[in-house]
Amino acid sequence: MAAFKYIGRDGSGSQVKGTIEAVNTSAVAEQLFRKNITPVSITAEQQKDSGSLASKDVREIFGLTHVSLDELIIFSRQMYALMRSGVPILRAINGMAESSTSLSLKKTLVDISNQLEGGYTLSSAMNQHPKVFGSLFVSLIHVGENTGQLEESFLKLTTYLEREQATRKRIKTALRYPTMVLIAVFSALVILNIFVIPTFANMFAKLGADLPPMTQFLIASSSFFTNFWPYMIFGGVFAYFALRRALKTETGRYRWDRYKIKLPIIGSIIERSILARFSHSFGIILKAGIPMTTGLTLVADAVDNSFMKEKIVAIRQSIESGESLLRSAIASTLFTPLVIQMIAVGEETGRVDELLKEVGDYYEREVDYDLSTLTARIEPLLLIVVAAMVLVLALGIFTPMWDMASAMQGR
Repeated sequence: MAAFKYIGRDGSGSQVKGTIEAVNTSAVAEQLFRKNITPVSITAEQQKDSGSLASKDVREIFGLTHVSLDELIIFSRQMYALMRSGVPILRAINGMAESSTSLSLKKTLVDISNQLEGGYTLSSAMNQHPKVFGSLFVSLIHVGENTGQLEESFLKLTTYLEREQATRKRIKTALRYPTMVLIAVFSALVILNIFVIPTFANMFAKLGADLPPMTQFLIASSSFFTNFWPYMIFGGVFAYFALRRALKTETGRYRWDRYKIKLPIIGSIIERSILARFSHSFGIILKAGIPMTTGLTLVADAVDNSFMKEKIVAIRQSIESGESLLRSAIASTLFTPLVIQMIAVGEETGRVDELLKEVGDYYEREVDYDLSTLTARIEPLLLIVVAAMVLVLALGIFTPMWDMASAMQGR
C-alpha cells in the first residue's frame, strides 16, 4: 500500500498532521473520519528510487509475479475448509499468507489482511488485485458476503477453477505429440542445411555435373541459411516481440481472438471450450443470485476472448432492451440448435442456471471427444510434411548421384 500525508482538523478544531498507509485517498479519508478527524489535504508520499533494480523484488524484475491457477485452486479450497470450520476471515487470510509458498500470493494476502484490518470487506480488498483475482472471482465472493454463504462461494470457485485447469491440461496433452514432431522436423532441417547439404554441394561442385532443379533449390536454400542465419534469428526475435506488442493492443487482440476460433482442426475446439467456460460461469453467477445483465458483464470478462466477449455483451444489450435470453442467444449465433433448445426449456421452467450447467457439460464432452481424436486427425498432416521433406531430400541429393553413376556406366 502507498503512504499518504494528511492535514486535518480534530473535534476541537486543532490542526493535526500525520502519515497513513492506505490503498488510495478515499481509504485515507475514511480512516480519518473514523478517528473524528476532518481531512483538509491528502497527498501521496513520493517513493525514493522506486524504479531502480535495488528497490524491486527480483521476481518483479523478471516478470515472475503471476499467481498460477494451481495456487488459486489451493487457496480457494483451503479458504472453503477454513470458512466451513468457522475460522474468522482475518485469521484465515493471515494463516494462508504464512503458509503460502508463493511469494506473489503471500504478498497479495498480506495486503488483503491489512485492508481487512482497516475495515474493508474481503471482496473490496480482493478487487484491489485484479491480476490475481478476476472480476468473476470477486463478484462471487461479494455475493457470498452479502448472503452469509462465503464458504459456498469458495466451493463454487474451487469447482470452476478445477474444471478450467482440467481443460487446459487436456489441451496440452493433446498438443504434446504434434509439437514434438514439429520441433524434430525443424531441428532436422537446421542440421541438414548446416552440415549435410553443404557437403554434397562441395562434392557436386568438384565433379562439375549438371544439377537438377531440386538439387539447385536445396543448395540455394542451404547457402541462404548459412549466410544469413544471424539476420533470420534477428528477424524471428523482432517478429516475436512485434507480435506480442500487437496482441497487447485492443485491435490486435480482437483480430487474433477472432482468427484463432476459425483455425482449421483446433478452431472449433477452442470455440467450444470458451462456450463451456461461459455456460458454467453464467450458471454459477445466476445460481448465486446475481442479476442476469450484471452476470453477463462479469462472464464477458471471464471468457478471456475479446471476440466472444463482444458477442456476450451483445446478448446483454439485447436483454436490456427487452428481449428474452432465448431470442438474444439466437441472435448472437453463438450456440448450436441443441443448446438453444436447452436454453428455451430453462426459461420456460425457471431453471436457467441448471440448464446452463448442462450446456457447459455438453460442450465439455464435445471438447473431450475432439481432444481425444485430435492427435489422430493431425497425424496424417504430420506424415505428409515429413514425407514431403524426405521426398525433396531424396530427389535433390540422390538424383544427381544416380545421373553421375549412369553416365559412368555408359562410358
